[in-house]
Amino acid sequence: MPGAVWRLTLAYSLMMAGTSLMVLLAGIIGTTFAPTSDLATLPIALVVVGVASSTLPTGKLLHRFGRRPVFLAYGFIAFAAALIAMQSLISGSFSGFCMAAFLMGWSGAAGHQYRFAALEAVPAELAAKATSFLLLGGVLAAFIGPELAVRGRGLLSTEYAGSYLLLSLSYTAGLILISFYRDQTVSHEGHQGAGRPMRKILGSPVVIAAICAAALGYGIMSLIMTATPISMHTHAGHSLESTKFVIQSHIAAMYLPALAYAWLFTRMGFRGMLWLGVLAYIVCLGVAAINTEFLNYWLALILLGIGWNFLFLAGTNLLPFGYLPHERFRVQSMNDFLVFSVQAVASLSSGWFLYHYQWQGLIFACLPLVLAFSVLLIIMKNRLLERATPALS
Repeated sequence: MPGAVWRLTLAYSLMMAGTSLMVLLAGIIGTTFAPTSDLATLPIALVVVGVASSTLPTGKLLHRFGRRPVFLAYGFIAFAAALIAMQSLISGSFSGFCMAAFLMGWSGAAGHQYRFAALEAVPAELAAKATSFLLLGGVLAAFIGPELAVRGRGLLSTEYAGSYLLLSLSYTAGLILISFYRDQTVSHEGHQGAGRPMRKILGSPVVIAAICAAALGYGIMSLIMTATPISMHTHAGHSLESTKFVIQSHIAAMYLPALAYAWLFTRMGFRGMLWLGVLAYIVCLGVAAINTEFLNYWLALILLGIGWNFLFLAGTNLLPFGYLPHERFRVQSMNDFLVFSVQAVASLSSGWFLYHYQWQGLIFACLPLVLAFSVLLIIMKNRLLERATPALS
């Protein structure tokens, strides 16, 4: 892989560590910090809301200034958010903690653009390998974030405040790495005109399949993952160490399949990878619904991560076949806006489902979404997905 992809991968792991830290801690902190129990997942939900709110403005900034200035500016926002979270815990301000969570999400929109930067840094035939390689940075993030959470728990007098102090150091290291990134020149970037109307682009079956795949991947993953720390630690009585291990295993499972993605893709194409993702989700729901033993949480969350990987990577690599080069920033930002809006709704709904219908009720609520996407794959014409396959194989 080119040096640019390596740097992006390492920076991605450091800048996205905040997400894995928030996944582990935000709900647990919320159970004792929030005004009411059904607001316990509000901070982690606001991380996702921040991402969704940021995607369209980020697209405009990327188009005007390029990736490097935006990556750096958003890195400083993440750094400030970590310090705000730390101070909010010390001062006992739930609203301040929620604001910090939102800012972490806002800055995360730049982190999610790293995958497109990696895709553009290599020739077209290496695009699938570059994006899957970048996501391996998520394996590091899966361990960095929760480790910072646990090791910083008693670092300061206020519980968990030290975790966010350590997170600010992770963001600082990521900023140093991303400062070496240089924007890539994309062919036809200077094409005159704004491109086709967005409505026409979004009407493309290829774009529909790409966005729906990523939206399903993030929606189901977020609904279950957001609820897991509270369900496992607070409701089912499992230890924080056990909960941390399940979350780390889940996030690792989100990214480790990227090692095999390019190999699987050359043999199965987009449709095959999408069906693999659906199958992983169906088995995940079945395992999670059985009971709340440690093994069920662990296995279900691993399957959840694998399903997310296949759906998200397939959607990411399919999307460029639905737009022209000079339309990339508009379509990429719209894609992320739609995907992370779905994730935001799922995150906001997670605490409500868990509070009113418990763990099993939340799991069964996911099934109609998986079935709806399965119907979409069945009615989608094969040639529309297979047409793009040879270019990336």
